[in-house]
Amino acid sequence: MAKGSNDVIVACDFASAEQTLHFLDRFENERRKPFVKIGMELFYAEGPGIVREIKARGHQIFLDLKLHDIPNTVQRAMAALSALDVDMCNVHAAGTTAMMRAAREGLTRPDGSRPLLIAVTQLTSTDQAAMERDLLIREPLERVVEHYALTAKDSGLDGVVCSPLEAHSVHEKCGAKFLTVTPGVRFAGEATGDQKRVTTPAQARRLGSDYIVVGRPITQAEDPVAAYERCVREFLEDI
Repeated sequence: MAKGSNDVIVACDFASAEQTLHFLDRFENERRKPFVKIGMELFYAEGPGIVREIKARGHQIFLDLKLHDIPNTVQRAMAALSALDVDMCNVHAAGTTAMMRAAREGLTRPDGSRPLLIAVTQLTSTDQAAMERDLLIREPLERVVEHYALTAKDSGLDGVVCSPLEAHSVHEKCGAKFLTVTPGVRFAGEATGDQKRVTTPAQARRLGSDYIVVGRPITQAEDPVAAYERCVREFLEDI
């Protein structure tokens, strides 16, 4: 559960195991095996078997299911997920301290080991206007993210999912060892799609992101391996 090295996590948001494994085949002979994210689309389509297959290929896995339910349900779900040997998983911080603590308890194996557990603060597709209009949260977005991060830390979690734009303030409030896992990353000049709060890989690193999650700029690139290598270079070396 200790803080690991900074890394790029590739969001494998594909509809099937066939598409996912075809994409990962491109990295078969590469020295660096990408850390990959398996989200709801792929997990719900293929089930836990795809997690086991990708893990067997030597990839670290962030299982991004964003659990958000009553504490007992989340605890039981996390106990089931802990058997998959993933490296990171998450819940919604809005589920409350009681739920996050239950998630951590369920995720912890009999030997005391567990994957990294992080909490989603506010989705990077959410901006101030949407938060106020749809969620009736009137506080400034950055303050909301900081508060959710503090509740996650108090619940014993390892970090949060936030925008790179909030990574620095989260570290200020929660300490340098509290992880910031940040989607909303695009190469300079690329379209932002449905993301509202975005940066480049180099900007994310300078802002304090520990991990960046990058999907379409890599998975939909003409040369995904080259795009991944560019992202790693910009995030890890261009500081």
